[in-house]
Amino acid sequence: MSESSPLPPVRLTTEAELARDALATPLLSRAARLARWAGPDTRVGAGGELVEEQLPGAADALGLTGDDAAATASEAWRVAVDTGLVEIVDEEEGTVAAGADLALLTSGAPQDVLGVWLTALETVLADASVPDLDDLVDAMDGGGEIDFSSLDWDPEAEAEFLDGVLGNLYLLTVSEGGAGESPVPLPALAASMIVPDDMGEPTNDVLEQVSDAMMRLDDQFRLLEPVGLVDFQPVDETLMADTDEESSAAADDADVSRYGMVRLTPLGLYGLRARLLESGLSAPAVGDLADKGADALLDGTAAFPPTAAQAETEQWLARREPLPAARELLAAARGGDAGAPLRRLHCQQALSLVGLEAEPALREVLDDAELGGLARVWLSEHGAADVPPPSEAMIFWLTIDTIAAQLAAEGNSAELQGLVEGLAQQHGGFFAAAWRVDHPATPDVLEAMGRLHPDKKVAKEARKAAFKARSQQGG
Repeated sequence: MSESSPLPPVRLTTEAELARDALATPLLSRAARLARWAGPDTRVGAGGELVEEQLPGAADALGLTGDDAAATASEAWRVAVDTGLVEIVDEEEGTVAAGADLALLTSGAPQDVLGVWLTALETVLADASVPDLDDLVDAMDGGGEIDFSSLDWDPEAEAEFLDGVLGNLYLLTVSEGGAGESPVPLPALAASMIVPDDMGEPTNDVLEQVSDAMMRLDDQFRLLEPVGLVDFQPVDETLMADTDEESSAAADDADVSRYGMVRLTPLGLYGLRARLLESGLSAPAVGDLADKGADALLDGTAAFPPTAAQAETEQWLARREPLPAARELLAAARGGDAGAPLRRLHCQQALSLVGLEAEPALREVLDDAELGGLARVWLSEHGAADVPPPSEAMIFWLTIDTIAAQLAAEGNSAELQGLVEGLAQQHGGFFAAAWRVDHPATPDVLEAMGRLHPDKKVAKEARKAAFKARSQQGG
């Protein structure tokens, strides 16, 4: 994931909804219940953990039974301590009391609740990068010390691997045309970390690495689900059992869900975005620009996918009256800088969401060299009367501006190539007139048309026109 280019914007639910989700997560709700259960007789060890003889009582308080009850209670207690729901009063005596942050869960603002939940998330993520208990027991020497070298475990590398997986899952979730709310197969997620992008058919060694990574992720996501980060369907345990050849052949390997499926919850999206921002990455959210000016909106949405750009613009418009909003958008769209054509394109798209109340603002710029063309387009599309026809100079200027915006937004796309071919076909003298257009992007647009047009003769004509335009502009 690049540190310089922003990620696609994420759509988050409200903080109030997220806080309710956080309070309902199994892990945080258990931690809160244990914080309220703890009293003067509760005792902890040197690391703040509940002493062993009190684990059954903690499990009872949580209504837990079975072989994992004590371990689950112990985990919830550690989260209670790490999040400040429980405070150590006397380390020597091992006494505890309710922490100051416990009250935040019932009387704090949604942001306060989410702050506690984020701390719990960090605790669980740290746990998820640690080898399981059986491996730790196997690595223990005769003196009771753990021989970390025998574990083949690099704490930093493990944490980076999990961060990378979660980063890829976040990107798949927020990208236009990506997974969205659909679960992602665990093998695909593991492969995204192991298989090189330029590798055709993975080797057996690479496939074995993917399989190992998949099983590690299966363990890790089982830990991460109770904190509310993900919804997780574990790997089908029958796949890991030894079976004879006949039953293996009968297995429905086409059912990819048997190999594990995972998706980020709305709370998980919030949590990972918070971590990305904390690490210095740009991770926008839809609505970030709603209270900013039109210049910030038009520049900020330039890198957004179409659906996200529209959602951001709708939120921006919802906070403003149509006529002042239209005037502000039109003012922000002016300019002769390299980003101006794309700003005008986004301005035109934003204005398409505004009703006829904005008509006076569009009529005010009919004679503006930069905005008159798009104003006429808007008025015509909205069925306005008495729309003056554009001059030939305005038509050519708007054409250059539109192609420049498309180049900035999409590069040499098939759609743009079709537009270029259509222009050259419909206007036999297009290039003879286009090089004279007084637009900063004229030379670059004509050069692009020369690259994009499949007809060599027309392409050569476009390149000649580009040379004339550059010479005219003193380039």
